[in-house]
Amino acid sequence: MRPTLRCLQSLAQRSKTTSFIGLGRMGSEMATNLFSKQLAASKDAQFIVCDAVPEAAQYFRDVFTKKYPEAKLTIAESPQEALINSSTIVTMLPSSPQVKEVYGKHIIPGLSTLAPDAARDTLCIDSTTLDVDVARAVALEVGSKGARMVDAPVSGGVTGAKAGTLSFLVGGPEASFNIARPILALMGQRIIHCGGSGAGLGAKICNNLVLGVEQIVVGEAMLLGQKLGLDPAVLASVINSSTGACWSSSVNNPVPSALPDKSPPCERNYDGGFATALMLKDMGLATDIADKQQSALPLGKAAEKIYQQVVDERQELARKDFSSTYLFLKQD
Repeated sequence: MRPTLRCLQSLAQRSKTTSFIGLGRMGSEMATNLFSKQLAASKDAQFIVCDAVPEAAQYFRDVFTKKYPEAKLTIAESPQEALINSSTIVTMLPSSPQVKEVYGKHIIPGLSTLAPDAARDTLCIDSTTLDVDVARAVALEVGSKGARMVDAPVSGGVTGAKAGTLSFLVGGPEASFNIARPILALMGQRIIHCGGSGAGLGAKICNNLVLGVEQIVVGEAMLLGQKLGLDPAVLASVINSSTGACWSSSVNNPVPSALPDKSPPCERNYDGGFATALMLKDMGLATDIADKQQSALPLGKAAEKIYQQVVDERQELARKDFSSTYLFLKQD
C-alpha cells in the first residue's frame, strides 16, 4: 500500500518539507535533482509528490527511494494535501488549464485553511509555461492569502532537467525571487530575475518563439542541402561555424548523422526531447499574447500553422521531439 499523508504536520516539520506537483518528463527529472540535493544538505529534509496520474507518483517514489532509501518521501492524494503539509511547493504542469485547476481548486483554498504564520511561510514556484495573464491572476490570489509565489519557467529541455543545468526565467517580487533562488539553483545553473509577476513567462514565450521558428528553418536548410548533394555532417558543420549557427542546428539538429559527436533526439527516433505538441502550445501562447499586444508576428504565426499541420496530419509525431518536423517537411 502506498504511503500517503494523513494529517497536518507541525509548523517545524512543514518548514522542512518540499512538495513537487507534476511528474512528467521535465518534472520528474527536476524533482529528482531537487530532492536528492536537499537530502544531501539535510537528512531532516522531507518530500511529497503529487501527480494527476497516481501511477506516476508511485513510480517516482519507487525509483527515488530505491536510490535513496533514507529519503522520507510520501505521496499526496491531492495538491491541497501537499500544500498543507509543506512550506515549499513546486509545480510543473502542462499549461494554463491545469495551473488554474491546481491553484484555483486546491492550493489557494488550502492556503485559506492555514494559520497566518504558516501561510506566510509558504512559497509557491510554478515552472509551467502558460498564459501570462493567468499566471499573474494566480500569483495575485496566492499573495492575497499571505503566501509568496514566483513564475519560473525553464529553458534547457529534458536533457537540461536531468543534468541540473536548466535556466530559470523568474517573475515575481524581488524578495520572493531571493527566497526561491537557492531552491531553483538545485535544479539549474542560470537563475535570471526577469521582473515582476509574469515576466519570467514573457521571457520564456519570446525565447520559445525564436526556437520554434529556428527549428523549422534548420530542417528546411538541411533538407535543401541534401537535395543539393551535401553531406548532412558537412552542412551542419558549415552552419554551426557560420552566421546560421543556433541551438536547433548545433545541438538539436534533425538529421541523423549530422552531429557525429552528439546524440540529439533524431538519433533515437526523435524520442526523449521536447514534444511537438508542447511546441505547438508554446507557439499558440506567443501568437495569443502578440495579438493582445498588437505586436507583429508573421514568422511565428506561419510556424504555428506548420506545427499544427504536423500534429494533425502526422499524429505519431505529436509526442516526438519537435525536430521531427523535419520528417513532415521531408515527405512533401
